[in-house]
Amino acid sequence: MSDALKHECGIAMIRLLKPLEYYHEKYGTAFYGVNKMYLMMEKQHNRGQDGAGFASIKMDVSPGERYISRVRSNAAQPIQDIFSQINDRINSEFKSHPEYSGDVAAQKKNIPYIGELLLGHVRYGTFGINSVENVHPFLRQNNWMHRNLIIAGNFNMTNTTHLFNNLIKLGMHPKEKADTITVMEKIGHFLDDAVRKLYKKAKADGLNKMEASPFIAENLNIAKILKKSARDWDGGYAMAGMIGHGDSFVLRDPAGIRPAYFYNDDEVVVIASERPAIQTVFNVPFEEIREIEPGHAVIIKKSGAVAQEEILSPLERKSCSFERIYFSRGSDAEIYQERKELGRLVMPKVLDAIDRDAENTVFSFIPNTAETSFYGMLDAAQNELNKQKNDAILKEGANLTNERLDEIQKHKIRTEKIAIKDVKLRTFITEDSSRDDLVAHVYDVTYGIVRPKDNLVIIDDSIVRGTTLKKSILKMLDRLHPKQIVVVSSAPQIRYPDCYGIDMARLEDLVAFQAALQLHKDRGTYDIVEKIYHKAKAEMTNKTEPPVNHVKELYDPFTDEELSDKIAEIISDNGINAKVKVIFQSVDDLHKACPKNLGDWYFTGDYPTEGGKKVVNRAYVHFFEGNPERAY
Repeated sequence: MSDALKHECGIAMIRLLKPLEYYHEKYGTAFYGVNKMYLMMEKQHNRGQDGAGFASIKMDVSPGERYISRVRSNAAQPIQDIFSQINDRINSEFKSHPEYSGDVAAQKKNIPYIGELLLGHVRYGTFGINSVENVHPFLRQNNWMHRNLIIAGNFNMTNTTHLFNNLIKLGMHPKEKADTITVMEKIGHFLDDAVRKLYKKAKADGLNKMEASPFIAENLNIAKILKKSARDWDGGYAMAGMIGHGDSFVLRDPAGIRPAYFYNDDEVVVIASERPAIQTVFNVPFEEIREIEPGHAVIIKKSGAVAQEEILSPLERKSCSFERIYFSRGSDAEIYQERKELGRLVMPKVLDAIDRDAENTVFSFIPNTAETSFYGMLDAAQNELNKQKNDAILKEGANLTNERLDEIQKHKIRTEKIAIKDVKLRTFITEDSSRDDLVAHVYDVTYGIVRPKDNLVIIDDSIVRGTTLKKSILKMLDRLHPKQIVVVSSAPQIRYPDCYGIDMARLEDLVAFQAALQLHKDRGTYDIVEKIYHKAKAEMTNKTEPPVNHVKELYDPFTDEELSDKIAEIISDNGINAKVKVIFQSVDDLHKACPKNLGDWYFTGDYPTEGGKKVVNRAYVHFFEGNPERAY
């Protein structure tokens, strides 16, 4: 992706179902879970590089022994940083106590981070300060083992203020208004309530305080706690939690917006944001990894019992299509094919733009995430060239000579690596003109390939703000002196903000929104901007009717092509000599390519939750009023 776009976040949970001695005997180490967690987090580092965290729970330890360990980092390489800390501590213990070697019981008792239940998290901060205090997992501590709660998630709530106010009504005083704290305290409240009730029941049944603890662990109803906690959540989430005595869960939102997969056998239960991480780290087949169903939670009891239970009634499934276009690792078998299909399906528009002149066209891509869709576009281009060759051969008929056949067959699709992304350049100068000149050099180009009569087609996975295209990529490509630059987006036009965890919260940052405003100015219809503002403002106080996305009205007068042409003007207004054409995927073809992930609200404005519709109106009000704050 040419525009820097952040996404929050990635989770990994491992529950070891056998005693630690089993893994020591079979795999040579009692730290099997820690080693696997390192790999799980590394295999999902694409989902977050602002911070990383790890937590573990030891089961069945004696009173007075520490059973929860946690480490978090916001260092430049946070995964390596936390596991360096873990390894240093483990090695230090072995150095001080060589007698621990081979003694798994002593290791479990005395060395931190070893445990049967582990939770990892990688974070991209979509807003706010990247403090280590914002890094998951979060810990809610209590002297009662059953009331200790550890939370980490890939999520964003649209109604954090409402949830926060509910906590206040319960008599609580949360230390922050952030959605993570709010969610954790909500679960914690109902966890406390459930533990209290079970303790009363244990006493009524004649159990003493020591006997009550295993009774509570066995009878704690995690599904019931989650149903009470999550009933008024509005957002996209894959929420992972661990309770001090050893129960754990991962809950997915009712629309299936955020992804979550799991695998279990007689040794482990593994849950992750991405399927390939599980496939690679545990060497298991694609078919054996299941998706957590929308509105469901995978619940793992301390006993090792595993169940997927419905917590919230599923909504219409609207899994995030950006996961398939860009965020998730392209090594997933389905995602790889879907990204290729995105490239194939956009090719007819490209052929029209170049007048089907493959001979005088160079095809390339923006590194590195657009490479797979480039291969799909290449397949479609090759099919078109083969058709042209067949037509030429048939046209010759009986007059076809070997020389003419060789001439026809020698034509090939011209593919080159044109754009090269350099290491991050640090910008020390603050003046806009000087800074922009430095930004222009984020990408370099390969010289000597493109001719002045050539079209240059370059595919990107998506165009969000258009800033890097305008300030860097187009300027560099224009130095090659092509006749025309065709910028292809394998995604549709991004017209609306996201509020479920992607860093696209401000309408005015979106180049499609800028294009719509400019078209209204050009046509003398800019008064609609204020009319929509009044409707959106009124919507913010609407408490009786289902919310309506009034921002759609801004785009209604224009065709996709009109918006695309205006976007081309916006990103090429700085002295670009070549003709610039911008082509976007259609929403219909996106759905054909990614049939399981139909969440398209950033393209269509069709938000899967009521909170999303409220957010888009609030975002528009903020734009009109010049308010820089995010809308959720």
